Amino acid sequence: MTTAAAGGADEVPPADTHSSARPSVPAPRKPSGGRGTGPAPAPDGAPSGSPGRRFRGVTGTRRVVAALFLAPALVLLGALVVYPIGYSVYRSFLDQAGTGFAGLDNYKALFTDETIRTAIKNNAIWVVFAPTVATALGLIFAVLTERIRWGTAFKLVVFMPMAISMLAAGIIFRLVYDQAPERGVANAVWVGVHDTFAESAGYPNAHPLPVHPLKPGGGGSFVTKAPVRAGEPVHLPLVGVAPAKMPSDAKPARAAKAEPGKVTGTAWLDFTKGGGGRPNVIDAKELGLRGIEVQAVKDGAVVASAKAGADGVFTLPASADGAELRLPASNFREPYNGVEWLGPTLVTPAIIGSYVWMWAGFAMVLIAAGLAGLPRELLEAARVDGANEWQVFRRITVPMLAPVLSVVLVTLMINVLKVFDLVFIIAPGSSVADANVLALQLYRSSFGTDADLGIGSAIAVLLLLLVLPVMYVNIRRIRKEGRR
Repeated sequence: MTTAAAGGADEVPPADTHSSARPSVPAPRKPSGGRGTGPAPAPDGAPSGSPGRRFRGVTGTRRVVAALFLAPALVLLGALVVYPIGYSVYRSFLDQAGTGFAGLDNYKALFTDETIRTAIKNNAIWVVFAPTVATALGLIFAVLTERIRWGTAFKLVVFMPMAISMLAAGIIFRLVYDQAPERGVANAVWVGVHDTFAESAGYPNAHPLPVHPLKPGGGGSFVTKAPVRAGEPVHLPLVGVAPAKMPSDAKPARAAKAEPGKVTGTAWLDFTKGGGGRPNVIDAKELGLRGIEVQAVKDGAVVASAKAGADGVFTLPASADGAELRLPASNFREPYNGVEWLGPTLVTPAIIGSYVWMWAGFAMVLIAAGLAGLPRELLEAARVDGANEWQVFRRITVPMLAPVLSVVLVTLMINVLKVFDLVFIIAPGSSVADANVLALQLYRSSFGTDADLGIGSAIAVLLLLLVLPVMYVNIRRIRKEGRR
């Protein structure tokens, strides 16, 4: 004991005989919390942390914050989307005044009213053709612009119509499709091509004066007052044609020379601009009626015919001797005025053309983005194996672009189901009924002169039902792509 006390710090306390063989191991430290470890349970079930405070999980806190941030958006969504949809469904079952229950009468009207049935038919045409043509053009543009030097500039030009509003595009194409060739670009081009291959020399409202050697021949034609003789030049003057309406290649009229055994003559506009002309006399400034047809008639039968040249001179064979000369009614038809683009027959295809002009650039940009991501080694391998460009395009490029093409097609289908602006602006009043679509009919039924909000609401519900399947397909595709 004394030795132990004297030893002080060197004294070793007696060890437990049961633990003398075990090494001294420090007690493990309590984890302070971290990934994969939870807080140590408090004794007797007391809550961890500071006294009187209950622990809140991070997830619970985020739910509250998320709810606070989403609340304004949810309120707006309910006020601007959910409520209008619900009220439209409710209103579609009421009568025109909104005070009585109409049952399914409004929905029956959608398929019995001729105007609404035309709108449904036109919507079907839009859904089938407009997205298909726009997507096809976008695919062609995207593939071809990869091979040209100025591909970026071309894409910019094609995409530029997307920067124009539907209202502005409608005004532009209302002018493009104008019936008058001097205003409408489409008819100006069409008439120019037509007149290149077919002669168009009508002289509407042209007629002779009482002092002229012509008289009405019935059916809009004119005949000479006396039979003609070979070797004696004939004068066939007319008036009633504005000089500005004369053919651009008409030349100053000249007197025909007598030819033995033949009937010659001159058909001209007997009018001198500025005055001073003499009737039945070919004056220096008077123009020939180029292209006018002259027929020789004996006993009601046409024995010969000819057309006047640019100077109005014509020549008939000897068989015309002793015949009456007739200017048939076909000479006085209206000149070719192009195609009635906005008439009842072509108004819907014409408006679809304006839509394609706007949206082909959108399709081209999306498809070009998908095309840029294609593995080039597959295309090169196909070419090395002997495939031509058409086979590479049809069997490799198009199948690999199928997801992108479906995105573009579905997006445009949803868009055309709601088309309104172009039809409302481009279609003239005489063709609105033939170009009618559901969105336009919705506006007319709800806010027109005979407004019926019951039918308008039923049309809105029908449009919603038509859009939902397309949206469902699109959402499924997006989710499928997200899982890859």
